[in-house]
Amino acid sequence: MPFASIMVAVDLTQAARERLRLAGHLADDLGAGLIGIAAGEPPFGVPPVGPTLGSSYALAAATEIVMNDLTRAQAVFETETGARKRVSWRSGLAPSLPFLVAQAAAADLVVVGRREDPASFPFAIDPGDLAMQLGGPILVVPPGIDHLEARRVLIGWKNTREARRAVRDALPLLRRASQVVIASVDDGKPAGTQDLVGLLRDHSIATRVVAPDATGVTTAEALVGAAAECGADLIVAGAYGHSRLREWAFGGVTRDLLAHTPVCCLMSH
Repeated sequence: MPFASIMVAVDLTQAARERLRLAGHLADDLGAGLIGIAAGEPPFGVPPVGPTLGSSYALAAATEIVMNDLTRAQAVFETETGARKRVSWRSGLAPSLPFLVAQAAAADLVVVGRREDPASFPFAIDPGDLAMQLGGPILVVPPGIDHLEARRVLIGWKNTREARRAVRDALPLLRRASQVVIASVDDGKPAGTQDLVGLLRDHSIATRVVAPDATGVTTAEALVGAAAECGADLIVAGAYGHSRLREWAFGGVTRDLLAHTPVCCLMSH
């Protein structure tokens, strides 16, 4: 199934402008619609014992600040998307992540920035939390990247539910690629690469398999190195994590890719 609609998270950083340009070009290439989204709520705590003098004014003022920032985010979206016809904007006074997850029913792919401090700028979305809750693929875009060719793609493969989901979610991009490399780092378990090669061959996708040497480096570093060797600008990988009360504890590869990958990464949980 092709990507018919792409949603992109918008904040007030320079990286968001780059991310919007990338999402716009990708939507053009795929013939997809583009949805910009931002949400936030006033940083206003409830007084411990009833309302206090001036609390209503403070809430109104804080709300106005958020509304003004949402207006600025919409202006950024409209500037970067230009005259494209299939675009729309969604925003709300609500926590950023739950709002995006609820609205993402309208999109096949969600584009977000690389993992940063969520408190460092308005409307921030933590891509790890998003991957765990979305139920679909996310495209994580590092700062400084405003275009994605995806002609050379690296699949970080292990035979798990998350990796299988990521590959299937990435099929619209894999079909367009001129080179797809399956990278399997030896962890002592059966890799199942030949089954994946056969599946992708059935989708008319030619592949080759490599086994990056992870001696002295992390698995994520080995995957990034393999991507650099083959000139890939996209890594496809499963997102691994489990809920620990109200936080997510991520596997090492997922955590490192979210925080440090220098190329775009499509992830699914």
